[in-house]
Amino acid sequence: MKFYRSYKWLLPVLLLCCCIQANAQVDLGVRGGISIPNLTAGGSESNPLNTGYSSRQGPDFGILGEYHISKLFSIEAMISYSSQGGKKEGIQAFPFPREMAGALPPSVPPPTYLYADFKSQAKLNYLMVPILAKFGWNLGPTSPLRLYVDAGPFFGFLLSAKQVTSGSSILYLDEEGKQPITQQPQSFDKTTDIKDQLHTFNVGVSGNLGLAYIFGRHQVFVEGGGNYGFLNIQEGSANGKNNTGAATASIGYAYRICNKK
Repeated sequence: MKFYRSYKWLLPVLLLCCCIQANAQVDLGVRGGISIPNLTAGGSESNPLNTGYSSRQGPDFGILGEYHISKLFSIEAMISYSSQGGKKEGIQAFPFPREMAGALPPSVPPPTYLYADFKSQAKLNYLMVPILAKFGWNLGPTSPLRLYVDAGPFFGFLLSAKQVTSGSSILYLDEEGKQPITQQPQSFDKTTDIKDQLHTFNVGVSGNLGLAYIFGRHQVFVEGGGNYGFLNIQEGSANGKNNTGAATASIGYAYRICNKK
């Protein structure tokens, strides 16, 4: 965490240097909003543990710098905190606990998974650095409104990863919940740190469609977009393989610190 805090101001400093040396047109800003992430099963390594996720919600915010090359084209870089992960509700699989072997009928061998009705969330948080090619058009010769679209790669660094489960349920041998092996519900209220099970780096693609209102050197904007990670996040294959991805919605403000003469 100290590393991230030490270098999070590197982007605006570099852009300020470029502005001073090249007399460029540069904007600095902030943006914030929500991330609606999900986990998708990656490749052919699918099993009951890495499938069945739906979207959750979390914060998405950061700082940005935009270097204008022409009236239509610019390069935008961001440093952002991004919520990733997914959630499950209802009957779902979990690894068979060895201590449950005595609850099985004598003729039933220990299965790979048991099933129960509970809630589960994979809460993953990344520091993401997108570098985006941005195209924008004013909505008229004198209009303060500007429509834009951007896209490009991102580099992601895992900050934290937790599996949060809640609820209580009878345990079952089958995903239909027709073969119970316990008579009393078992508690699933637990938070587990799973960061050591995941790769700490990811790379992918992100993009946005937005509308900006420009007045003087100031602009406010709203945008919607998304991101998708190309790398499987798990280090091992016992829990299958997943890719991260999220839809995002943000509002922001930017100020032109250097104006081309």
